[in-house]
Amino acid sequence: MSDTDINYDEAEAVKFIREYMPEDIGTRYSDDEILNILDMIWDFYEDNGFLDISAVDGPDDAAPDLDKIIAYVNKMLAKDKLAVVDKADVHYIVEGELAYEKSIGMEDF
Repeated sequence: MSDTDINYDEAEAVKFIREYMPEDIGTRYSDDEILNILDMIWDFYEDNGFLDISAVDGPDDAAPDLDKIIAYVNKMLAKDKLAVVDKADVHYIVEGELAYEKSIGMEDF
């Protein structure tokens, strides 16, 4: 997959995640709070080499692990004194982000 095949759009990602989450949870958080989690997910990717070309074109076992991403985000949220996202809701945002990535053809990411 080339970089031109990826049409990642943060606004569309937030919209997709809101639709993915249960309605009562999706309404608890602002777009900025969801975007903060998305930034943390992408920081995880960067910190773990998933943004390197070789990782994108590598074997399937090189894909990010959901539990590791959630643990990373929860760790970062604990450090972020302004964060208001409940740790119990993080998995909805992370799963929604991964579903969004898959929906735009990043499933091999």
